[in-house]
This record gives sequence, C-alpha cells and structure tokens, in this order.
Amino acid sequence: MTYLSDVVALTRKDLLLELRAKETLPSMLLFVLAALTIFHFALPRGAGHTAALGLLWSALIFTALLGLTRAFVAEREQGMFDALVLAPCDRSAIWLAKSLAVLAFLAAAEVVALPAFAAFFSGIGGRTVVAVALADLGIAAVGTLFGAMAVAGRARELLLPLLFLPMAIPIVVGGVGGYLWFLVLYDAIFVVLAWATFEYVVAEV
Repeated sequence: MTYLSDVVALTRKDLLLELRAKETLPSMLLFVLAALTIFHFALPRGAGHTAALGLLWSALIFTALLGLTRAFVAEREQGMFDALVLAPCDRSAIWLAKSLAVLAFLAAAEVVALPAFAAFFSGIGGRTVVAVALADLGIAAVGTLFGAMAVAGRARELLLPLLFLPMAIPIVVGGVGGYLWFLVLYDAIFVVLAWATFEYVVAEV
C-alpha cells in the first residue's frame, strides 16, 4: 500500500506542476499539430494510406521525445534530482510515477493529434488507435528510463534522442504495420526491464 501511495503522490506532483507551469503539454500539442499540417501539404497527392501512417508515427514519436525531454526538468532546474532519488520510497516508484505522467501527456496530445490526422488524411482505423495506445506504454516506460539516464549529462538534450530514437524504431515498425502482438510483446519486455533497472540507473547518475 505504501508503494502505491508513493506512486500516486509522485504522479500527482508531476501533473500539478504541469498544470501550474503549462509548458510541456502546450508545446507537445503545438508541435504535433504543426507537424501534421506540414505533412498534409508535403505528402504528394495520391500517396497511399501506409505513407500517411508513417508520417503520423513520425509525428507521434518526436512529440513524445519533446515531452520526455522535459520529464525531469523540474528536478534538474531546482537541483532536486538527488533529493528525489534519496527520498524514503522505492526508486522504481519514481520511474512508475514519471511514466504515468508522461503517459498522461501523450494521451492528451493524441486526443488532439488523432482527430487532426483523420481530418487531414481521410480517416483513421480503430486498429491504429489501439496501436497508438499500446505504443504509448512502451514509449513512456523506455523514455522515462532514458530520461533519468540523460538528466545528469552535460549534453542531456542530445543524449536523450540518441538513446531513445533507436529504441523507438520497433514501435514505428509495429505501428505502421498494425502488428498489435508485436507492440504487446515490446511493452511486456521493456516495461519489466525499465522497472527492474531503474534503481541501478539512478544509482549511477
């Protein structure tokens, strides 16, 4: 019960900070809408639905990266990351809380992005919506782990994309192809790995 309480408290802290600052979510919304608008005019007429899906997944991955870049900003700017790690709670609770907050930001951005994509590119299938939901779990889990690894680095804005983008390639492949089983497998493997290794990652930060 204590573990659950810690996760709820930490998640609530991150969400409240965002509600007050209004920095991460508006940036993500503006970016994904701008990207989809550019793709709408850049995609040649008559291009297939698969090409359009590829552009959607590209927009979602880079939007997620924008949110992940800011996941640990509050702790970094206030010099509180060490205090957060030394708090009397299981370190994996920090990872889970951050992942849930990132997941909430992704879901909020996609509530706007998916209808925009449907309007620009003539509809969106239910399978794609399910694939996006599954991909969000993997993105939040892996991205939060790499965000914690990058937060202490000098070139943190460069390090996070270098770590995260190669791991996002399977997500794009699974999403564009509609391979839901592949996304489920990706989530199952990397959620467990991220949860199990976070404690050791932050111990080295």
